[in-house]
Amino acid sequence: MKNKIRIGCGAGFSGDRIEPAIVLAEKGELDYLVLECLAERTIALANKRKMADSTKGYDPLLERRIETLLPHLLKNNIRLITNMGAANPIEGAKKIIEIAKKQGVNIKVAAVSGDDVIGDLQITNDDFRVFNNENFAYDLIQNRKSQIVNSANAYLGIEGILEALQADAQIIITGRVADPSLFLAPMIHEFGWQTDDFDLLGKGTVIGHLMECAGHITGGYFADPIKKPVENMENLGHPFADIFSDGSAIISKVEGTGGIINLQTAKEQLLYEVINPNEYFTPDVIADFTSVKLEEIGKNQIKVSGGGGKTKPETYKVSVGYKAFWQGEGEISYAGYSALERAKLAGETLEKRLKPQFDDIQVDYIGQNSVFPNSKFQYQNSEVRLRIAAKAQTQAEAALIGEEVEALYTNGPAGGGGVRKYVNEVIGIVSVLVDRNKIKPVMTLFSE
Repeated sequence: MKNKIRIGCGAGFSGDRIEPAIVLAEKGELDYLVLECLAERTIALANKRKMADSTKGYDPLLERRIETLLPHLLKNNIRLITNMGAANPIEGAKKIIEIAKKQGVNIKVAAVSGDDVIGDLQITNDDFRVFNNENFAYDLIQNRKSQIVNSANAYLGIEGILEALQADAQIIITGRVADPSLFLAPMIHEFGWQTDDFDLLGKGTVIGHLMECAGHITGGYFADPIKKPVENMENLGHPFADIFSDGSAIISKVEGTGGIINLQTAKEQLLYEVINPNEYFTPDVIADFTSVKLEEIGKNQIKVSGGGGKTKPETYKVSVGYKAFWQGEGEISYAGYSALERAKLAGETLEKRLKPQFDDIQVDYIGQNSVFPNSKFQYQNSEVRLRIAAKAQTQAEAALIGEEVEALYTNGPAGGGGVRKYVNEVIGIVSVLVDRNKIKPVMTLFSE
């Protein structure tokens, strides 16, 4: 068993930049590279693509990322773990094999699935607890095969990834897996940790949580040019962690890259999305963050120690995506003398025209009140962009919003320009907890 491994995080969400991952693969001297590419709503949107084409539903940037990274991964003997499989990890794995074949290399790819429970999980009142709007969520799940329900995916843990690691897969692509589990699985595999040693699993989860958002901990989301300046943002580096078998780690970044890692960036990420630091629930462990110790030991180097855990939950969190409504939007700009007054006249006119048909209308004067409505932070601007949006039951209804905004060109007020209009089907999310014994991860190997 190893005493130390190095894991880099090359992506913190689906649309993340590719260049930092390339730098890590080229210069990071990694054992593992993790690309974390799923948010709450991402997999529901991916499932829409899968429903339109059964060969799609994996991350839209998968092909570009793999084509670019694969030579570096193979050259430097780096294993890749990623949830870019989204709603279709099997087809994502096939696509990776196809890319490898085109590049003339042989690799072993593992797909971890089983998180999609929309079709075959029988849920009753006793099987779940609901985080919000219980009756609505229950109605959705009981009718999940109806037109309104888009997806239902459980947050799996380490099990499927561990099986893939033990099968010597070079690339592991998953569907919905909890973010820290992507990092925790290789720790367990390399250090020989027991999956019921919850103290170590809690420590590993702390490290995974600190790493999972990539550029967050290297100063990206942290940066404020006045209060928290960060240098060389254009070349922001993503983090890597030297992780030790006792569950401690040193988090750093590739020398010469932009950004910063210090106590402030680490503390902000440690608290990110944490409601109860005494009990941070993941599929693998209920982690305790209250005893975590962060120490700045050098430039862009943070030592992480402490933390722990106390058993694992009896349930999996399941995110249910549903077709909430259609949204129509329109925007138009007014500039110069009386820009705000003309924009408000346009907004009031549109509200009067649309209210008989739409119950929920939002009017924003961007530059005036779109971020701070009805607040003291309002200034008289020489340019204002009017945005109006409304919920609708159908796509055709939603399109009327933009059409009315466009009609302002000649129907006044004076001087409007730069109209843009949008129609979008909005996917909603509700979360439930389901007996974990009813959901099993599935590992499938592919090779070329």
